[in-house]
Amino acid sequence: MKVKVQKIDGGKASGDLELNKAVFGVEPRADILHRVVTWQLENRRATARPTRERSDVNRTGKKFGKQKGGGVARHGDRAAPIFIGGGKAHGARKRDFEQSLNKKIRALGLKMALSSKAKDGLVVVDSLKLKDAKTQALKGHFDKHGFTGKILVIDGEQVEDGFRKAAGNLPGVNVLPAQGANVYDILNHDTLILTKDAVEKLEARFNG
Repeated sequence: MKVKVQKIDGGKASGDLELNKAVFGVEPRADILHRVVTWQLENRRATARPTRERSDVNRTGKKFGKQKGGGVARHGDRAAPIFIGGGKAHGARKRDFEQSLNKKIRALGLKMALSSKAKDGLVVVDSLKLKDAKTQALKGHFDKHGFTGKILVIDGEQVEDGFRKAAGNLPGVNVLPAQGANVYDILNHDTLILTKDAVEKLEARFNG
């Protein structure tokens, strides 16, 4: 499948690019995309830390008072929850939310996310180099192209420095290197902008 290669500053388009159907022409499936997005979001969650209960506290178990005659309750363990420094009664337990997902499913999910944008919402540009690397100028280029909503821009090995700084103050605009491309971010943006280097890296990622 062919797409027109545009210029980020709104200049004349610089020819066509043939996209690999094995990467950008896969029919999306909601169940696969749901599994991959769930896996991503669950793995972002930090481990819920546990509290120390009675058995976890290192305190003396020796009886520290007389059984009778003290005028107080009869205790034999400083780790009891009623004492300062004692273990917590019914404390929070450790919870780890990390999930595992087959590499083939993860790769298939990324292909499907790219393919869904290739049908509607994918723009390919030759590079991210700007003559005037200013936020206001970049906003004008986006308006000229008609880009609205949330925009995800993916470059090659590294994001072009001038573009990254210019896009840093634009709300709803996020930039990533090709290595950081992921299903959740692609689906969570209205427009996906790939450079020719990004296309090459993504296709090589699956072919490799």
